[in-house]
Amino acid sequence: MPPPAPQIIRVIDLETTGEAPPLHGVCEIGWQDVAMGADGRWEIYGEGGARLVNPGRPIPPLTQAIHHILDEQVADAPLWHDVARSVLDPYPKRVALAAHRSLYEEKFCTPALTRDAPWICTWKCALRLWPDTPAFSNQLLRYWRKPEGLEHERGLPAHRAFPDAYVTAFHLRDMLNAVGLEQLLAWSRLPGLLPRVIRPGLDRGKEWHEISDDSLAIMLGDRDEDVRFTAETERARRGGGIG
Repeated sequence: MPPPAPQIIRVIDLETTGEAPPLHGVCEIGWQDVAMGADGRWEIYGEGGARLVNPGRPIPPLTQAIHHILDEQVADAPLWHDVARSVLDPYPKRVALAAHRSLYEEKFCTPALTRDAPWICTWKCALRLWPDTPAFSNQLLRYWRKPEGLEHERGLPAHRAFPDAYVTAFHLRDMLNAVGLEQLLAWSRLPGLLPRVIRPGLDRGKEWHEISDDSLAIMLGDRDEDVRFTAETERARRGGGIG
């Protein structure tokens, strides 16, 4: 009898024509799996891959300047709904999907395409696990952390779907081995807990415990849900008497 299929988490990355479906469409999807071994440790699994996708509309120069995908390269590629299900719902069946700032991918990868798979946001989890990092982009984390085993050239060029998924997979592997799957899923369901103030002004860059009650009260009404959530968390730490 063959051994049971390992637990798989599929890391994905999308390159698109813009940020707002259905106005914008996907022009490339990349993936890299992470799997739990017999020893209970998570490791990079398989070769991963990428597929070009016809977005059904021209790719604006603004986004071409980021990922360098040309209209003629995707003209004969399959459409998103002909590609998405096989990548997002593979066999062996994955236990979750993951992406860096996964809310972006989730806009295009709807529950109908993922069969309601849970998501891990490696950006939100990095805020919790590595708060001393100077910033939390996928690439800065790569060079700040220098994950063991990451092959430099396979992670290039940045802002293409497979290399970005490949880099994110190494962050995810280390996160899983540090705190486990359920903790990452729990953090991912919440807004981001920011280690430092990101808003312009005198408090920018400060840790939250360093700002005044008046500044914190202003942050409680911020338009950004991550800022509001972090401010609410700090208010609770101080005893809840603000605002």
